[in-house]
Amino acid sequence: MALPDLDELIAEVDRTCDTAHRPGGQEQPDWLALLTTAAHLAGRLQALADDLVEDYVEHCRMHGCSWTDIGAALGVTRQAVQQRFHAPHKRYGPETMSEDLRQAMTHVKRSAVQHRNNYIGTEHLLWGLTAEDNSATRLLESAGVSPETVHRTVADRLTLGASQAAERIAWTPYSRKAIALAEARSEQAGAAHIDCADLLVGLTGVGRGVAATILTDAGFDPAAAEEHSSNGEPEKITPVA
Repeated sequence: MALPDLDELIAEVDRTCDTAHRPGGQEQPDWLALLTTAAHLAGRLQALADDLVEDYVEHCRMHGCSWTDIGAALGVTRQAVQQRFHAPHKRYGPETMSEDLRQAMTHVKRSAVQHRNNYIGTEHLLWGLTAEDNSATRLLESAGVSPETVHRTVADRLTLGASQAAERIAWTPYSRKAIALAEARSEQAGAAHIDCADLLVGLTGVGRGVAATILTDAGFDPAAAEEHSSNGEPEKITPVA
């Protein structure tokens, strides 16, 4: 994968800064507006880089690496890496999930293992949610989106890795955020368990990742999904292929 170079990033700032070139034929652009846009873009890139490092720190901890070794790999002290990454991530056991979501999770893990991936990404979650009929597929149908089409699209985005891991597979930061959003949605509704529809809305709420991209491209609107869910079991309409 080719990383963007500085010229490409500068061009992106120039393209996306709406107020950079002020009307009136002034020779100088609005440099402060360009600086603000550049800082925003740099922040997004930094957040993405932080998520990448966090993901691999999680894997290292799961597989027995010490904080000293992790710090050495990152070129910092053990104390520094512990301060940054020491907070444990919340675990979601089967007891927190509805029966349908537990069934979907078997498909989620199977997709990661079969593709030899050493992580659970949002693509695996979406693939598992659309493997069988459940509240998530019904919510997609109510919004005019075909679950079968989404499932096939996700399948095309799953790539074959080199991992032999079959048991302890870490969730990516975006996947953890999605399940946290799903839990919050479930609690707000007063439900006893996190359900498939909760996780589907959580995936869209993350706003980034493979699943969010696929759902957006398919025309699935999170706000519309919330409206449907608040009105109870949605009436099915003909899905968009």
